[in-house]
Amino acid sequence: MSEEHSSDNQWRKLASKVSNKINLAWWLDKLSTPLLIAALAGSCLILIARRELTDFSWFYPSIIGAIILLAIGLFSWWRARGNFESPDHALVRMEASMKMCNKLSAAKQGLTPWPTIPKALNDGTRWRWPRLLSPPLAALILLGASILLPVSTRSNAGDLPMDEPQVWKDLEADIESLTQEETVEKDYLEELEERIEQLRGQNQEEWYSHSSIEATDALREMHQGELDKIERNLRRAEQALESLQESSGEMSDQARERLLDAFSEAVEQLEQGKMKPNSELLEKIKGLDPENLAQLDPQQLEQLRESMKQSAKNCAQCQGGPGKGPSQEGGASQDWLDDLLNEGSGNGQPQENEGGKGGVNRGPGSAPGVLGQISPDVNSGDLEGLKSEDLSKSLPGDLLELKDSKHDVDKSKVGLRAGGNVDNESEGGSRVWKESLLPSEKRALKNFFK
Repeated sequence: MSEEHSSDNQWRKLASKVSNKINLAWWLDKLSTPLLIAALAGSCLILIARRELTDFSWFYPSIIGAIILLAIGLFSWWRARGNFESPDHALVRMEASMKMCNKLSAAKQGLTPWPTIPKALNDGTRWRWPRLLSPPLAALILLGASILLPVSTRSNAGDLPMDEPQVWKDLEADIESLTQEETVEKDYLEELEERIEQLRGQNQEEWYSHSSIEATDALREMHQGELDKIERNLRRAEQALESLQESSGEMSDQARERLLDAFSEAVEQLEQGKMKPNSELLEKIKGLDPENLAQLDPQQLEQLRESMKQSAKNCAQCQGGPGKGPSQEGGASQDWLDDLLNEGSGNGQPQENEGGKGGVNRGPGSAPGVLGQISPDVNSGDLEGLKSEDLSKSLPGDLLELKDSKHDVDKSKVGLRAGGNVDNESEGGSRVWKESLLPSEKRALKNFFK
């Protein structure tokens, strides 16, 4: 009796193991799809949270993840429970797989003794590990990647310095260059630097806004205008001094007065400008008497002119400046002085020459032979119109022909004639095709013709 009872317990334990095995397989099968979906969504949320949040703590996400995993497990168990097998069903499965001819079922009912447990048991099932482990392994890889992959937070990305507008860099380069060369006074440079700092001090996201770009362009244009002004006035004053120094004895009084006025005007504009030359150079220019250049030391005068040339050259070489080289501006100044001198040559009377130099109150005239010598045989001839014989390429509206003609007027006498009578009354709004009007237009038309 004890041996039979022992066989009974062993068979029932084996049936219980087979039942648990089958139930676990069904639960894992139903768990794979929700687990993979949840892992994919969770990894995305973890990456977003790590990127958006500065201080990311794993405490709350771990609790939430555990709760979600438990909920998925319960949901999968609820879906798989319809396929679960009891130990009695597992016992029948075992005797069918081992072809025991209902010996276990009969022993369970007490009709026959329990058979001896064989060494090799066969429950008719086997594990499919690739299908079983693929979803959990994929979920583990997704979650591990979202946790271990390095992610830059948005705050760290915002801390990276933004590249400032190039105009600010050009203006600062001008400030540094003008400061090192001591070309202009420091008050203007300090004010320009302060305005750049005000633009830079705003939020980086506003650097390239419409208002910031407008303010930057206005500051750049103001700086360009000041550079152009001081460069032009320095060159004009220097060229006037040079002409007065070299042609003092051969110059007419009228040309001399104009050079003196040009020098005085240039010095006055240098004093009134927002950007002024350095105080030492400006004082030397203001203290200079252009009417008595012969009494000055030629070497000192030459040094002053070289300082003025160098200051104008420094302004021209600035990145924010007008972009004119010294040769170009010097050539323009020389042309201006040549015109100024030629206007008053010949005892105060305008010189009659082939090209015609302009006076004070008129233009400079036209230079003869700009494109070469003019041939004496040039004849403009009669004006002739162009006529195209190919009308295949003409377009609607093209003028094809012009003719001189007269109106054909009927000059026959006309006697009295009877005037016309009104045969039909006006129908007013009925003449309008009302079917194509909108309902609102129909109402408006109806109210108008009431």
